[in-house]
Amino acid sequence: MTPDLPGPVGFVLGGGGSLGAGQVGMLRALAEHGIAPDLVVGTSVGSVNGSLLALDPDKAPERLALIWERMTRARVFPGGPIAQLRTLRTGKTHLFPNTGLADVISQGLGGVDDFADLRLPFGAVAVDSMTGQPVIIRTGALVPAILASSAIPGVYPPVHHEGRVLYDGGVLANVPIRQALAMGAKSLVVLDCAFPGHLPTVPQTLAETLLFWATLSMRNQAVLEVELASADVPVLYLPGPPVQPVTPLDFSHTAELVASSYAASTAFLDTVDVDGPGLYGYPGGPPAETP
Repeated sequence: MTPDLPGPVGFVLGGGGSLGAGQVGMLRALAEHGIAPDLVVGTSVGSVNGSLLALDPDKAPERLALIWERMTRARVFPGGPIAQLRTLRTGKTHLFPNTGLADVISQGLGGVDDFADLRLPFGAVAVDSMTGQPVIIRTGALVPAILASSAIPGVYPPVHHEGRVLYDGGVLANVPIRQALAMGAKSLVVLDCAFPGHLPTVPQTLAETLLFWATLSMRNQAVLEVELASADVPVLYLPGPPVQPVTPLDFSHTAELVASSYAASTAFLDTVDVDGPGLYGYPGGPPAETP
């Protein structure tokens, strides 16, 4: 079944570190059901995946699958505890350099480094540390914009870009629903990957702790915004993979996340029937019933 979505159709890709692998499976399921974006907006890892989607919508699932197969923690978050302490002592604000992530982005884009060279309108969401407000970057150099959108506080350094000091957009807009509507979307397809259910165990490191508590607030933002947006436009909120003990710093479950997200999204899209504005699906699955 191909849901009838009014255009422009906005794909909204949320943040979630290594859990972003699930978006590859979601994109594959969407492509098989004939659902394509007219515009793309992403936060954090969603801006990494989203930039590749906006660059080549038709081949994005395959290209992203190859990129994620080679993704490792050592590449994206390099260095052990001693190196992290050294980075923290030198940089004072973060545990990891963003050089590894910059290489991943540059290689994935194949040398393309300007928003103007993308096939679809694309926005990368970050937070301006001076104003405390989310900003959506839509023009200029791509790699700095994506690094800014992915600059997790305490984990990566802030990015100085066009006169602003920017951090990860997930702080305020991990699922950038409002931003997609502002870009002109008349229906939304949400690819969220940062449900608290993915973190059933107590975090063991500083980086995991920062991401754990950030993830809890991120879901609340998504729940509130999607309820408001769905009053005016149809919102397809794809299900994530089943709950499992994977943290946003663990890249050893990529194949499993891709496969399970694909299966869950396929089952959802096979049966969903869009009939005007409303919320189809829900962040992290249906709301829990009160006993």
